[in-house]
Order: sequence, then C-alpha cells, then structure tokens
Amino acid sequence: MLDLIIPDWPAPSWIKAYTTTRLGGVSQSPYVSLNIAMHVGDNLDDVTKNRQLLQKYLYLKKSIIWLEQIHGNTAISADDPIDSLAADAIYSRTGQTVCAVQTADCLPLLVCSSNSYCVAAIHAGWKGLSSGIIENTIRALGLPPREILVWLGPAIGPQAFTVGEEVFQSFIDKDQAAETAFQPIKNKRWQANLYKLAQQRLLKLGITSIYGGNFCTYSDKLRFFSYRRDQITGRMLSLIWINLP
Repeated sequence: MLDLIIPDWPAPSWIKAYTTTRLGGVSQSPYVSLNIAMHVGDNLDDVTKNRQLLQKYLYLKKSIIWLEQIHGNTAISADDPIDSLAADAIYSRTGQTVCAVQTADCLPLLVCSSNSYCVAAIHAGWKGLSSGIIENTIRALGLPPREILVWLGPAIGPQAFTVGEEVFQSFIDKDQAAETAFQPIKNKRWQANLYKLAQQRLLKLGITSIYGGNFCTYSDKLRFFSYRRDQITGRMLSLIWINLP
C-alpha cells in the first residue's frame, strides 16, 4: 500500500489531490522506495513500476503529464497543445487531467477553485519563488482571489535551509517585507522559510485561503526524499485533478 498525504483543506468534492511519500515503491537504495523521477540515476524499470503503481492505486483515467522542471517561472496549460514541457507549473480546467510536480525539498503548491473547475500544481524552489512562478500561475488561472484555495505541501523547513546572500538579496530586492522570512545566523548566512515566502506572495495577490505548510522534508527521513540532506535521492510527486464521472 502506498503512503500518501491527503491535503487538509476545504476543497470541493470534485477535487482529488495527493502528495506521495517515499514509502510503498520498488526502488532500491538510495532511492528507497517510491521514487517517481526518471532523471536522478535510479533504475528506470523501477521508476516505471513506481509510476504504474501510483497510476493504478489512484485509478487515474489519464496519464500524468510529466513536466521538465527548470526552476523557472513558466506555467503551461494542460488543456492546450503543449509545445514544450519545460515549465514549473501546470494548470487545467478539464476533468481527469492530472497536474503534477516533482519535489525533494522545493515547495509544491496545489491550487484549486472553490466553485469552478480549475486546478494547478506549482514547483517552487527559491529561484522560482523569487522570479514569480506563483504570480504567473495565478495570473494564468484568471480566478478571483477570494475563490482560490492553496495547499503548501512537503518542503524543506527553515531550520534546515541555510542560504547565502544571493538568495537573501534576490527576495529583498523585490520586496523588503521578505526579510521577515529570513532568520540571520552569521557571516551573511540566513535560515530561509520557503513557506513564509510563498504565503507572503499569495497574500499580496489577495489569496487568504492558504493551508498546509507544516512539513520538513530534510528532518523527516522516514517519509520524505531530501536533496539537501542526501544529494543522491528520489523525488515525491504532488498531484491534483478534477474528478468528474
């Protein structure tokens, strides 16, 4: 049986959303065991089996669209012809179309409308956050902020995410208020709070229905892959779709 996280949020009944953990798959060390990423050095047959396990376990009627994540700020529509999968967010208004992002410390955001058929999945590392991946995705959805729900999935916690001046300055240059998401330690080093940085940007967009944000991939080795902790490791998947008959 797969160990999946179900978002704790008041999404409509037609929304299905999950994040995988590292448990329940067939991959061997150091990718034990539900690694869904093809690009990390794992045995590709094992990854294929893991993906098939997930597809079957969730009764997915359509195949997952696998983005080629580039730590950028591009969001693409799953409902239009896709010229390139090089993007860090994907959205859909079509039933059974699975929007998904892979992570292993970066922040996955799952987005839905409270009263219409619309979903999105966002991959937000510090580069994507700083360059506007959240803003670009929300803008593409074209929804009133009051009807948008956002769930913040498993990401590295601030106590484990030490960054230098480049990261700190990339946020402060755009918004001085971002300084509250950085705890100074010493020698121009800070502990960065990805959750708070995302929350700040969502609030600036007028979005207040924000949930989740209470995980740490780095410290929970049993359940989560963490690139910063292990370097050679797998990826979790956060996925969302509109579940229509």
